[in-house]
Amino acid sequence: MKNEIMYQRWLALGLFLFVFMLVIFVAIVPLVSTGLDYYQQTQELTFRLKRAEQIVARKQTVLEDVKNIKQQYQQLNYFSTQNTVALASADLQKFIKATISSVGGQLTSTQVLPSTSENGFKRISVKVRMSGDAEILRSVLYEIESSVPVMIVDQIDIRPVRGKRNRKTRKIEPSSKLNINFQATGFMRAESL
Repeated sequence: MKNEIMYQRWLALGLFLFVFMLVIFVAIVPLVSTGLDYYQQTQELTFRLKRAEQIVARKQTVLEDVKNIKQQYQQLNYFSTQNTVALASADLQKFIKATISSVGGQLTSTQVLPSTSENGFKRISVKVRMSGDAEILRSVLYEIESSVPVMIVDQIDIRPVRGKRNRKTRKIEPSSKLNINFQATGFMRAESL
């Protein structure tokens, strides 16, 4: 009988421990696990919130920096300051004519091409025909490409001019003269139209 009581006590104790462990694994472990997940999510969201607050705190500084950059950009005059495409085209033609004349070239013609809009800018192009030697061409291209406001040279076509025939020897003498066609392009802001 004593063994039976002892056996029942141990069985009761075992059952109690089994139920206790079952309650722990069924109820408490998932609660603790969920609590830890919530804690990690809270920590991550707190980190994101602090980072967002830091970004928002810098907003005014960034806006001031952008304003300063825009002002500096305006002062550099990379784009035509004219109000219309026609005036910008006239400026471009005037600059090209002065440049070609100043280096000793001969301007044959200029023709304004239709402007195009691209990424908030108007592209103003002028087709140019001129003549001169290789040194004159080099000087003209350098002046155009290094000018302010910014201009680029596109679609360049260079052809040598045939030399004159020598009356005595009846041979054609070489010529260093070139016929040159190209497009010079400048830009202006589209919103200033």
